[in-house]
Amino acid sequence: MNYGHALRFGVFTGRAEPIEELGYDLAVASEWTALSWLAGRTQRIQVTGLLDVAEWNAGVLGRSAAGLDLLSGGRAALALTTSGDVAGLVEAIDVIRAIWDTSAPRVSYDGVHHRLSEAETGPAPARAVPIWVAGDDPAVLEAAGRKADGWIAEFDPERSECLRTGNKMIDEAATAAGRDPREIRRILVVTGDIPVDVLDDGVGTIILRSDDESVLERFARETIPALRAAAPANLSDRPIRRASALARRREGVDYDGVPESLAATAVEPGDQNYGRVRSNYLRGGTPGLLLFPRDAGQVVDALAFARRHPDLPLGVRSGGHGVSGRSTNDGGIVIDLRHLNAIEVLDTATRRVRIGPGARWKEVAAALRPHGWALGSGDYGGVGVGGLATAGGIGFLSRKHGLTIDHLKAVEIVLADGSVVRADEVENTDLFWAVRGAGANFGIVTSFEFEVVEVTDVGWAQLVMDAAEPADFLRRFGRTMSEAPRDTTAFLIMGPPRRGQPAVAQIMAMVDSADPDVIIEQLQPFAAISALYQQQVVVAAYADVMDNAHDGDHQGQGEPVSRSAFVREITPAFAEAAAKMLVSGVVYFFQIRSVGGAVADVPADATAYAYRDAGFQVTAMGIDDKRMDRLWDANREHFDGLYLSFETGLGKLADAFPPKTLDRLRDLKRRYDPANVFRDNFNIRDTK
Repeated sequence: MNYGHALRFGVFTGRAEPIEELGYDLAVASEWTALSWLAGRTQRIQVTGLLDVAEWNAGVLGRSAAGLDLLSGGRAALALTTSGDVAGLVEAIDVIRAIWDTSAPRVSYDGVHHRLSEAETGPAPARAVPIWVAGDDPAVLEAAGRKADGWIAEFDPERSECLRTGNKMIDEAATAAGRDPREIRRILVVTGDIPVDVLDDGVGTIILRSDDESVLERFARETIPALRAAAPANLSDRPIRRASALARRREGVDYDGVPESLAATAVEPGDQNYGRVRSNYLRGGTPGLLLFPRDAGQVVDALAFARRHPDLPLGVRSGGHGVSGRSTNDGGIVIDLRHLNAIEVLDTATRRVRIGPGARWKEVAAALRPHGWALGSGDYGGVGVGGLATAGGIGFLSRKHGLTIDHLKAVEIVLADGSVVRADEVENTDLFWAVRGAGANFGIVTSFEFEVVEVTDVGWAQLVMDAAEPADFLRRFGRTMSEAPRDTTAFLIMGPPRRGQPAVAQIMAMVDSADPDVIIEQLQPFAAISALYQQQVVVAAYADVMDNAHDGDHQGQGEPVSRSAFVREITPAFAEAAAKMLVSGVVYFFQIRSVGGAVADVPADATAYAYRDAGFQVTAMGIDDKRMDRLWDANREHFDGLYLSFETGLGKLADAFPPKTLDRLRDLKRRYDPANVFRDNFNIRDTK
């Protein structure tokens, strides 16, 4: 009998130290405190609790298991037994899964043993947590076939037929419930060496019950290799999906052809955690498949799979915050880089660090903080490194230290043909030029090397001010910002007037100094622009300022509509035009970021980000694409280029890059991506 599950080996123990080192795949504990301890002391293995549901409130257990899965980075499994009625076990499984399903905010369940009354759902686990059941009672076996993801049996060499009998009953129950029996993993608990013929009974996981380190070592060195050698060749980590999930697959996606290295973690529309990962920060998505590589090799595999689907949209996601919205799609493939999130100091003398594209900027700031370092990175800590670090990076340190890309020293990048190359000032220099400002067109960066800067505490101000005369306010802000020292970088946010409420503007400003006198001196001119409604000025670590984002997945809805532009200065004419935009009924969010300073010190042709002489970057968001286009086109005389990260009009190439820059990029595009694999972005391919 062969259910197709790749072999896994675990230990039933309260010890963590030897398990990972010896190569085991999971650890099982029967006490929750031991389970949490195991999760905290391990990094790779699955952590599994074997718990008696008769001693638990099912809703509490569901929340606890989800929390454990989130804490461990998606490594939890839940094994259940019962000293009571098996019907209570079945109800507990229903309740636990209902708690995990956050598609509805509340859930009710009216069972005999377990009840929920408008209970709040969540948290959702990091991934679909498997639920296994233990026992050989016929009712347990029937429940395993109908409801569970796995069955746990004790090995008895004197009663080997019990395993076959149990499998038969589970298979019959599964088939009667409309399930594929392969959905249920068969798990065997042993106390020592076992014959390899147990694999003939479809066992996919073997758990050793021992705390004896010599037994653990011998089992790992001798028994496990023997069992692996005897295993059938067609075993796989591919999940066996239910018929209801298979029915939700999208046309055109070769689901059975997903690379083996990615199959176990791939997410399809019918999967339990699809709702958690389908969307990004601003855009609701319905991709046909999401792949989650963990290293450069798996990125190569994911990209090879995507190349076999040239007619499907392809999204590459770092943090999923991108305003452009193309880190998700409808019916296509998404390569999600969240697991490539390592942050490593390479050289303390030169402040060289390596950062994965899936790290978020608040994590980067926190990792650099103990060294007294920082790296400018936009204004929101939840943004992923990959998107920002290939487009530019306009942040609160830009006027003093330049853009994020100005500190980039090298990248490792997977090109369209699947080759992995390094690009820096010595190797692949033309590619390195292109990556800094147009990187999404050329490949998937799997690691960045930056030279970060020394930053002590900073001055951080948030000012809410009277903007009853928006044009006058904008003129004053522009003049004040232009006259400010480089140490100070300020962003301005405004919105349309609201009936019955005062018109206000919010200024967020950072002064790269820990000296209160310097901070006050540089911020005072901003405070004098107009009357203050609220103000907060603090001395804080840069990491604390960037710690402004939640850690969960994104639940964006709809389609973002955003327009971006650079302006050299805030002239009276532009201020009047912007004021009219705010009352047009088209714009609901308006932001001005100051640049200049160190950004302008870099020659315009040094990177693909070419608009170095701009003093300000403008973003406006609305809900109607055509109306936004008409509004933007009517004010084109004030604009000089656009910033890729904040523009959803992906065809505006003439605005995105000056002619010479665009010509050079197109030459490189023909060389590095002739098949136009990376097309769902600001696609620079020459279609003439």
